[in-house]
Amino acid sequence: MKNFLKYSWFICVLFGYQADANVIQTEAVPGGVVEFQLNFSSETPPTVMYAGHQAAVIRDQQGWRAILGIPLSAKVGTHSFEVNGKQFNFEVQDKAYPTQHVKLNNKRKVNPNSEDMQRITREKQQISAALSQPWTDWIGEATLPLQKPVDGKLGNGRFGSRRVFNGQPRQPHTGLDITVAQGTPILAPADGVVVDVNDYFFNGNTVFLSHGQGVMTMYCHLNDFAVQAGQQVRRGDVLGTVGKTGRATGPHLHWGVWMNHTWVNPELVTDF
Repeated sequence: MKNFLKYSWFICVLFGYQADANVIQTEAVPGGVVEFQLNFSSETPPTVMYAGHQAAVIRDQQGWRAILGIPLSAKVGTHSFEVNGKQFNFEVQDKAYPTQHVKLNNKRKVNPNSEDMQRITREKQQISAALSQPWTDWIGEATLPLQKPVDGKLGNGRFGSRRVFNGQPRQPHTGLDITVAQGTPILAPADGVVVDVNDYFFNGNTVFLSHGQGVMTMYCHLNDFAVQAGQQVRRGDVLGTVGKTGRATGPHLHWGVWMNHTWVNPELVTDF
């Protein structure tokens, strides 16, 4: 923490801080989000870098706030980020995520065959391209916190849960599952541009939205689409409807939030 303390006149951490309606929740854990108040009065936004990627900044009455998404793979301990090239440190704490056991009748969604694997490989490249959008300013006003895309039940499919499909361990859950009736409209949580609309092997019918400053959102298992790639949407516009396409046991929305090239807990950046 030496560098952080040395430059404490310049920056302060906002763990759990909620000074106004635009401040998000913070949790300095793998998959969490941290926010820092920057004592930086310039009209030009500072450049904030974390883990090799540019992070979002928001203007407020005190100056600028930096919002950093922490990867689920992050190690516990001291992490550093840069503001206009000057380094600051913060501490990441451990978090024990629960284990979720899921039974799937479609065995290919657990153990894909060779043809499925060829499709999955192609789709990984498509998804990677969708998530690698060039850096832009915020597309709309008041992007964070986000609005809920649907009203529904938050069950076992929480962000970060260790997933076991038919007794076989898989990667941790990188989104939030919201159980809601099939056909329920899914609303854009903020202004954005539709980056990708596609049917994927695991995700089913999927929409990706870019909101600017490296913030993106993903919507999976849709029943149908109401948007197309390249379309600009406003907060509250309908993106499609809830379904159970792809690897799903029933109707629900898998909602992902991507910040500075990593998935983060959507609950931390949403106005629930």
